[in-house]
Amino acid sequence: MIPAAFEYHRPSSVKDALKMLTDLPDAKLLAGGHSLLPLMKLRLASPAHLIDLGRIEALRQIRADGSVLVIGALATHWMIESSEAVKRYSPLLAETARKVGDVQVRNAGTIGGSAAHADPAADYPAALLALEAQLVAEGPNGRRVVGVDDFFKGVFSTALDPQEILTEVRVPFQDARTGTAYLKFAHPASGFAVVGVAAALALNGGSAARVRIGITGVGPAAYRPKAVEQFLVGKPFEAGSVAQAANLAADGVDVNEDLFASSEYRAHLARVFTKRALMLAGERGGAGSG
Repeated sequence: MIPAAFEYHRPSSVKDALKMLTDLPDAKLLAGGHSLLPLMKLRLASPAHLIDLGRIEALRQIRADGSVLVIGALATHWMIESSEAVKRYSPLLAETARKVGDVQVRNAGTIGGSAAHADPAADYPAALLALEAQLVAEGPNGRRVVGVDDFFKGVFSTALDPQEILTEVRVPFQDARTGTAYLKFAHPASGFAVVGVAAALALNGGSAARVRIGITGVGPAAYRPKAVEQFLVGKPFEAGSVAQAANLAADGVDVNEDLFASSEYRAHLARVFTKRALMLAGERGGAGSG
């Protein structure tokens, strides 16, 4: 189908884009376009104005700032998977980017567009939760930082205000003792995560000292299964304890159900992939290296 008629705007700075958002309250922001444009073609979204952020080069930068990796919201998945800085300081994010969609999607889609769209089956939210990222938004009242635990609210819903633009994703450097992994059961057609699990695990003397997990595809929004994290901390890191902890991965979650997977199957996959991601993160972090 063909989208409804709209006016196209292409600001050259965040300041210009914010002014347009204020002046055009029925406008939509365009980043990589892989989420919004299909909705427009199906007439599920018909904005009167489209504000294309693609010319704002400042939003494409990837840089280190002290002990934090700063990723511009318009950094593409390919830029993230191929960035030496990301591979060095946040290998989990590079691994996650490699598993997004296909080559075409990774060359055009952006981390900011994915995070702001908040698709419940997107890959990045799981990794951002496991990494305890911070998301930076700019609006008419200035700049503010939102912790990732407070960012994803529900299906296609975030903490962003309608007149705010997500400008940066900030990720703490990965500690040398920490192993990470992102694994997913991908939908065979779309590549979206039926279930995706990101794990970040630090070991101390064979025991789990710090555990952070993000799960996507299972509930209305990506989430941290804190019962799993709390169960593991302080316990010897071994297959038995990991399996026990992983059994809690979908507890208390309103599990999604669709034509591809029942809620029971998704909950089962959440447990299986939580165990696998934790074991792989432990292996990468030195478990059993003795």
